[in-house]
Amino acid sequence: SVFVFFNNSYLKETAKVVRVIAGDTIEVSLNDKKETVRLIGIDSPEILDPRKSVQCFGKKASDKAKEILTGKTIELESDPTQGERDKYGRLLRYVFIDDLNFNKFMISEGYAHEYTYQSNPYKYQQEFINAARKARENNRGLWQKCV
Repeated sequence: SVFVFFNNSYLKETAKVVRVIAGDTIEVSLNDKKETVRLIGIDSPEILDPRKSVQCFGKKASDKAKEILTGKTIELESDPTQGERDKYGRLLRYVFIDDLNFNKFMISEGYAHEYTYQSNPYKYQQEFINAARKARENNRGLWQKCV
């Protein structure tokens, strides 16, 4: 299925997770083509950036994403407020597995920060901000002190 925006709608399509690159980036098989997907509204700690050391909790975020997503069939939801792709050519999407908003789950459990790109509001922004506040208040995940 080809992605076409109708009246700025949020379209969903099914994909299969090929691999998890980081807590906020995955590779999927979509329409018989490999695509890299950057999750909208979240930023997980770095594990792969050669210019930085592995950030506290980065590996745990990546491992949790691998545990939940590897090999799974997921739904990708676009958001016209964020554009189709980022500057690296990655698709920008929300990820749903069954009825779980995976992006929000990663924030709720402290595996990622809420991340608003260029102060551009997005569909689930308020939900994500609230989830981040609760995670911080409850010292979940990356909100714990680094040990």
